[in-house]
Amino acid sequence: MNPPIILAAVLVALSSPALAAQKTVTLAVPGMTCAACPITVKKALTRVEGVTRAEVDYDKKQAIVTFDGARVSVNQLSRATAEAGYPSSIKEGSGQ
Repeated sequence: MNPPIILAAVLVALSSPALAAQKTVTLAVPGMTCAACPITVKKALTRVEGVTRAEVDYDKKQAIVTFDGARVSVNQLSRATAEAGYPSSIKEGSGQ
């Protein structure tokens, strides 16, 4: 067998489960009342182990979070925002 092909196959096999676990959810964060609020919400979300990206939009009062579903749940994300002073919930139609 060709070693580079075997190595490539092993790498693909190892990386596929990680890609399958990636999820994105939109959280409604209605308690944001000033331009500094999104900074706090984003910091709270990105500190959660397993979160790979968090985009917080003050005008839409929402946070779009990409995370590893095998390591963290949506409930943990909501708990993180609530502990930072900004309760959140899954936004309707976010795909979750």
